[in-house]
Amino acid sequence: MFRFAAQEYLFSLLLVPLAAVFVWYAITARRRALRQLGNPEIIERLTASINMTGRKIRIGLLFPTLTFLAFALARPQFGTRLETLQREGQDVVVAIDVSASMLAEDLTPNRLERAKFAVNSLINRLNGDRVALVAFAGEAFVQSPLTVDYAAATMFLSSMSPETISVPGTNLAKALDVSLNAFAADVEQHRILILITDGEDHEGDFQEQIDRATEKGVTVFTVGMGSTDGVPIPAFDGSGRRIGFRRDRAGSVVTTRLDEETLRTIAEGTGGRYLRAATGSDLDQLASEIDEMDGRQFEARQITQFDEQYQIFLGMALFLLIAETFIPERKKNKQEWTGRFS
Repeated sequence: MFRFAAQEYLFSLLLVPLAAVFVWYAITARRRALRQLGNPEIIERLTASINMTGRKIRIGLLFPTLTFLAFALARPQFGTRLETLQREGQDVVVAIDVSASMLAEDLTPNRLERAKFAVNSLINRLNGDRVALVAFAGEAFVQSPLTVDYAAATMFLSSMSPETISVPGTNLAKALDVSLNAFAADVEQHRILILITDGEDHEGDFQEQIDRATEKGVTVFTVGMGSTDGVPIPAFDGSGRRIGFRRDRAGSVVTTRLDEETLRTIAEGTGGRYLRAATGSDLDQLASEIDEMDGRQFEARQITQFDEQYQIFLGMALFLLIAETFIPERKKNKQEWTGRFS
């Protein structure tokens, strides 16, 4: 079977007739200029040493050279072979806290935006792993199911905000429950759950989900966002304009702090570990650990690969270019001395 892998480059064949028009115009203009110089007999004697046959051959070689180069650019392929492609990886579910406390600005520009930036970097480093996104606050839901379409996952990630979930608060038990359900039911290993939050749980009962994660072979990594010191939570009006800080019913400014102990408990209970996202930190370290983990084979399929043959046409074009350099522009005329006054 024969085909061109880059058919759009076949349009470069239009250069061949354009080159022919240009050459014709150049020859015509040259002849016209010579006629204007003076006596045709004198001009003929002055140009007698020009190798006109060689010049025509050199011009003629231009057109097949351009043709071969155009074919080489279009990547001709013929000859096939079967290859088996195997995709290996892990199932990675990333649960992101979108509660109001994630708007605290102890990380730049705030905890939530910093978390989204880190997750985006993590997704860009995945290679063959399936990824899912879970948004949670007082409730939780799957924002993006398991997929290898990283562009789609990134799009869903960018849309996450505190308005994503109407129920306020932070329910880590619900986040863990929904995240565990997001894994494929037919796989009992190579599962990773990344929980990104400030750890301020308003329910406090998640031991059942830790046990369930252990039974399902899910390793939970927790990532703490923010400072252990209390920081205020910004308040915004309906148009998104900042109007100060959130206050409780008594009028006091509401503060939020990172609860590292809770996040360590969750991670260590499943064989994972806790990481703290400091200012300027990404999930690069965690991404490296995922790369080093053994993945499972998701699929194996056979594909037909075509053999590239552009080098044949490129070689022919180079051969013609080299051959053209050996064609002389001038004749080698033998002149005999007939005397000074002959």
